[in-house]
Amino acid sequence: MRLCSIASGSSGNCIYVGSEATHLLVDVGISGKKTESGLRELGLTGRDIDGILITHEHADHIQGLGIMARKFEIPIYATAGTIGAMKSCSGLGNVDEGLFHEVREDVKFILKDLTINPMRISHDAAQPVGYRISYGRRKVAVCTDLGVYNDYTVECLKGMDALLLEANHDVNMLQVGPYPYYLKQRILGDRGHLSNENTGRLLCRILHDGLKAVLLGHLSKENNLPELAYESVRMEINMGENPYKAGDFDIRVARRSEVTPAVYVG
Repeated sequence: MRLCSIASGSSGNCIYVGSEATHLLVDVGISGKKTESGLRELGLTGRDIDGILITHEHADHIQGLGIMARKFEIPIYATAGTIGAMKSCSGLGNVDEGLFHEVREDVKFILKDLTINPMRISHDAAQPVGYRISYGRRKVAVCTDLGVYNDYTVECLKGMDALLLEANHDVNMLQVGPYPYYLKQRILGDRGHLSNENTGRLLCRILHDGLKAVLLGHLSKENNLPELAYESVRMEINMGENPYKAGDFDIRVARRSEVTPAVYVG
């Protein structure tokens, strides 16, 4: 099973998860051209993609969705609220109604040899979700755009072999940065985005001996730095009330606009 970020950041997100037989994308928030280029680096084409899982309807998650779905007739999986919101987005264009498939939070569904389990997240979108994907006993998760985490989030993310988790902003950079006040409040709010520190604290609650790798994703271009996200998360783990140290795990920062080396599990 392979987890790979094709692009991850506030300007566009596209994540690949797959087995030898099944190939999925989680979001297509970059252009179709960039998506296809990223797939080629993975030895794939758009024709190999069995489904696109959409977390929510914001542009940095669906910018290239219409193009990819139309060109390769790829099924789109999303919650009812997200499907409705996407259809009202002019940028999506005309997509065959038959390509849309509704999913529900905490209701598993199967695509060939992969099992997908959507999870609720708190974000200012119609009906956003994260995704847990399993192949046999191996499990990975893609969970970004969550303003807050709770016990439900922790339970959903326990036992993963690898995960891509949001580390969106440094609180100080955001507070002193150029964003208008209302936008700062939105990002810091319960339906905004996780800070580096909160990402580290969440990780402290889900670390376990079998965790192979953590990809830190969806970094803000204006309010974060890869080195800062990496060190802040590591510091929270090292200071946290858990038996682990950051050096016990492979922690990487997903690249903003290029393919990040893949994580293999199993």
